[in-house]
Amino acid sequence: MTIYDSIGGAPAVAAAVDDFYARALADPQLAPFFSGVDLPHLKAHQRAFIAAAIGGSEIYAGRDMAAAHSGLAITDADFDAVVAHLAATLAGLGVPDETIAQIGRALAPLRTDVVSAPAGELAT
Repeated sequence: MTIYDSIGGAPAVAAAVDDFYARALADPQLAPFFSGVDLPHLKAHQRAFIAAAIGGSEIYAGRDMAAAHSGLAITDADFDAVVAHLAATLAGLGVPDETIAQIGRALAPLRTDVVSAPAGELAT
């Protein structure tokens, strides 16, 4: 059974994406990254990306991670905040700790594609 199936498939991914963005938009550190962004479009891409990453049948057809985050001046602290919000979202939805850890391990390699600002540099 895939992680996708074990957490409840498309409805669970949709709930996770909605909750995650509510958390990220309420975070003063992360909210500026979403200013002027077409949130429904972004959520649709995020649902497809997460589903594909954890074994769903959805096909992610968006830009690669480096291109999608290029020029955003994302720091390691920003990346860590996103991971923390995602973990809290999944825990809040009742996803087991080991499954959350598996998802974290699957997403950890993306850090090098997403982070583009040196430590201490603020996004503009």
